[in-house]
Amino acid sequence: MLMNAAGIDVSSRKSTVAVLRPFGEVVKVPFEVGHSAEALLDLARQLKTLDGETRVVMEHTGRYYEPVANVLHEAGLYVSAVNPLLIREYGGNSLRRVKTDKADAVKIARYALDNWADLRDYTPMDTIRYDLKTLNRQFQLASKQKTATANNLIALQEQSFPGIRKCFDSPVRRDGTQKWVDFTYAFWHVDCVRRHSLNAFSERYRKWCKRHGYIFKQSNAEEVYTLAKSAVVLVSSSETTKLLVQEAANQLTSISRSVEIYRAEMNRLASLLPEYPVVMELYGVGESLGPQLMAEIGDVRRFEQKKSLIAFAGVDPMPNQSGDKNVRSNRSSKRGSPYLRKTLFNIMGIYLRCSPAEEPVYQFLDRKRAEGKPFYVYMTAGANKFLRRYYAKVRDYLATLDDLPPVDMDSTGLNQTN
Repeated sequence: MLMNAAGIDVSSRKSTVAVLRPFGEVVKVPFEVGHSAEALLDLARQLKTLDGETRVVMEHTGRYYEPVANVLHEAGLYVSAVNPLLIREYGGNSLRRVKTDKADAVKIARYALDNWADLRDYTPMDTIRYDLKTLNRQFQLASKQKTATANNLIALQEQSFPGIRKCFDSPVRRDGTQKWVDFTYAFWHVDCVRRHSLNAFSERYRKWCKRHGYIFKQSNAEEVYTLAKSAVVLVSSSETTKLLVQEAANQLTSISRSVEIYRAEMNRLASLLPEYPVVMELYGVGESLGPQLMAEIGDVRRFEQKKSLIAFAGVDPMPNQSGDKNVRSNRSSKRGSPYLRKTLFNIMGIYLRCSPAEEPVYQFLDRKRAEGKPFYVYMTAGANKFLRRYYAKVRDYLATLDDLPPVDMDSTGLNQTN
């Protein structure tokens, strides 16, 4: 049977297509295709007219590949979206370093021929998982912006009201507001506090707490007043200082509100997925980290074994053996999803803070720590252990359910664990 490998190098507005057969036979020299619906359907018709079996391969890169993969998949073609790392490391049998769209399309087609039996059929991600993953990426971006904005506000505080941040420890509310940020907006300079007597400030602070729905404590008012009286400030209580501090506070409140909106919507979407109750039962996973895990891992059935999921997360140790040399302690690959590794790191932090003695993951983590392993080593080992338990619990639970949607195979190379 003839084998036609169509390699597609995808970019934002167009793609370059090359079709090869074994032994270097060129079926179609590289040509460009636009990303309009008509152009992609025409490409599908061309590929379906070829004699033999045709498989279309492209890199799983960003979002650019998805419209192309979806149209060709719906047209009835065998489509495989490959992890770009596998393509990059695939040898081109040449000492020259050529980087063009045509050369990349040919390289992808050659990869498809050499890995024909291992190519996995692309299945479009269902709407819920797609939206959840997109939300998580926006959530991560907003969280970074929130951290940067908070650091900026703290830096301004140190000039106008040094040390005030440490007087408040209230958590973020569901609407994104925080007590220390709202306080900074109202009392943006030490002069806003120390120009009053203690009793006058306490009364004003009490009314402010009531108006904003915060708990008033007299001891807290006294602490703030004492700090204001002894503070050495670098800037005067001018209109410029007020503008800088209040605008920074507004920016932080705005981005914090976005973070909480994303967090709530992610939890709502995650609750619609079948594995939600099992994931939420795992220790260290709550309404914030649980949806993040589910967003990045996706449908766990697409991983053929535990090692595949661990490799996808990039927390697998890289083998290092040659001849008589066999290094037992190796660095993790870090070749998987950085968003998933960050979530796992946060979960391991919860294990360390809460020290649940009955939890197997914590027992393993604590044992590695007792052995004198470095911090990142035992944290990575704990993440590895956690993922193994996640895989087993979720996969076993899904096996008991009926009428599940098709397995989401949105990338390949997941079974490449060696």
